[in-house]
Parts: sequence; structure tokens; C-alpha cells
Amino acid sequence: MNTSDAKRILEAALICAQQPMTVRDMRVLLGEELSADSVKSFLAELQLDWTPRGVELVAVASGWRFQSRPELRVYLDRMHPEKPPKYARATLETLAIIAYRQPVTRGDIEDIRGVTVNSLTLKQLEDRGWVEVIGHRDTVGRPALFATTRHFLDDLGLQSLDQLPVLDAQTAPLDVFESLPLLNTSSQEEFPVMSDSLGVSLSLTPLGVNLEMPTNDAKATSTSLPEDHK
Repeated sequence: MNTSDAKRILEAALICAQQPMTVRDMRVLLGEELSADSVKSFLAELQLDWTPRGVELVAVASGWRFQSRPELRVYLDRMHPEKPPKYARATLETLAIIAYRQPVTRGDIEDIRGVTVNSLTLKQLEDRGWVEVIGHRDTVGRPALFATTRHFLDDLGLQSLDQLPVLDAQTAPLDVFESLPLLNTSSQEEFPVMSDSLGVSLSLTPLGVNLEMPTNDAKATSTSLPEDHK
């Protein structure tokens, strides 16, 4: 199979695929005649081919996919005037804590937020496919450990958790989840900031979550993430 044919096949498959495709999927598609490095080389060429267009080829946590360019979102949104689902403040704060402190238990989240976490809040995030139980902490009651999913990273357009904005003691508020359809509101007023004894500060805007958190926190969980979540 020559290079031109391989690129055409990959391009067509990626455009028609309902989900991101892995390099392994692409090798199977091509009959495994090409190495993974060759496939990645073709992907890089396709990225360049599509550079001047309104669609781009990107790598996310689950694989490779074509998607519209971020700067065109304001126009494409007009094709779907229905408003996205509105998530409660508690849901967004819980998501932010899981994303930056994972893996965490329900008790960890409650310690940070200073209030009880409604089981429906976690269920909503699980149903959305953004968080999941990845194990249980070896302590009394063996509480479930929650972490974000590959689907969560896909929705943010990220390949790994390492690409989340870095937080440190000097970090300004960050619109961490700006690209997620989290809020359905036209208000420009920022909701009140909440903070706790751990030094965590979270506030919500119509765009998402602003989160400030120090990195050297003695109470932060030290449990390691499984490889699938790194």
C-alpha cells in the first residue's frame, strides 16, 4: 500500500468514525501492514493538510479525531440553538476537586467543600461519563475512589491529565472547564467564592469553574493513579 492510499483511507475513516480512533485501530484498518510510527507519520501529514481548513485533526485521550476549530464554535453553536444542560454549583465544585485531587473519596470531597456531598451529585457526573470509581481506599469501610475518565479528557480536548492547567500558590483563577457545556446562563455575574481550611478557593462563572488550590497540601491524597488514568 502506497503512502497516498494509506492517507486517504485514514482520512476517510477518521471523518466517518463516531468515536476517536487509536493508532492500533488504524493499523488494523490498514491490515497491520504499517508500523505504529508510520501511522503516526501519516497523521502528522494529515494535520498539516488540514491546517488551513475549519476542521482540525487532534489527539485526545481516547485516540485521534477530526473536530471543528475552537474559534469557529461561536458560529457553529447557531446550528444548535438549544441550550446545554445546567449543572448545579455543587456538581461543578465536585468535578473540579476530583479533576485536581484524584483519586479522591466522597469523604475527601466533603472535607474540601465543607459540606455533605449528595449522592445524586456523584451519580450525575458518573452518568455524564466524566467520573468513575477506580478502586477503594484501604481503610475503614473501604470507601470508593473517584477519578475522571478518558471521556472527560476527550470533552476537554486533552490527551492526559498532565495537560490540565498547572496550579500553584501564585495561580490566578482559571476557567478550567471553559470548553465544557457546563452552564446554561447568560448572566455575566460571578457567583460567590467559597474557600475552606485547606486553602482551596472555587468560584463559578457562566463559562465554568475558577479554581485556586495550593500544591503543597498536607491533606491531599497520596494514592497513585492507575496507568489508564495518567
